[in-house]
Amino acid sequence: MPAAAQSGSTIRVRLADGFDFPVGKPDADGFYKARGYWPNGHLGEDWNGRGGGDTDLGEPIYAMGRGVVILSQNIGVGWGNCILVRHIFREADGKIAMVDSLYGHLHERKVKLHDLVEKGQLVGTMGGNNGMYPVHLHLEVRKNLQIGMNRSSFARDSSNYYSPTAFINARRVLPSSMQKYAVPVNNFAPYGRALADTNSDGSSTATVDVPTFKGSSGTGKDDSKLDDDFWSRLKVKMRNGQTTNATDEKR
Repeated sequence: MPAAAQSGSTIRVRLADGFDFPVGKPDADGFYKARGYWPNGHLGEDWNGRGGGDTDLGEPIYAMGRGVVILSQNIGVGWGNCILVRHIFREADGKIAMVDSLYGHLHERKVKLHDLVEKGQLVGTMGGNNGMYPVHLHLEVRKNLQIGMNRSSFARDSSNYYSPTAFINARRVLPSSMQKYAVPVNNFAPYGRALADTNSDGSSTATVDVPTFKGSSGTGKDDSKLDDDFWSRLKVKMRNGQTTNATDEKR
């Protein structure tokens, strides 16, 4: 049965068996990290093709690991076409954990809400938010499952985010099995709306057991204007060729 046909607020998903880079799979061949992860600054990584300019327009973007699509939408503003995939996996200490991976500024989206995806599966193609930015992939890895697209309502630091390269490099191969686990879906608000009472599809929120993390505001305040300001500043920096250093090791 297709995942989208399952009822309730969870979808059963097998554990991810490891994580790869979402461009030039599996090791980002032909791509480089133009902007790194920086707490309280750039909350993900920007990946560009080595051909320069917009030569990477339409390049394939792959799911970094097995999971379920929890958002596939053109958000507009500074985001453009975005895919969010939720992954469940077993850490080295045996604990089960979940993260969300975000693929932003896409030219095309190739998966829909609640699709089950495998590591290395095509989820979209590289874009620049319809010309707003030079073509690149914006990649984020979130610890906090309630961020969704309301990023400015949560602490912009490592209490809520992983450095993507560090996360991937530490988990290239993981133990998995045929067993499936219940993964919560539709547990965050649409962009610019309250963080409670609505789902990503606009319906009423079902109660789900989602881990909470230190640093989230929990206020439900609409801070979308702050995110709009961030995207405006980012656009100027990218047009001027500015980059940021990464806090993690190079690939």
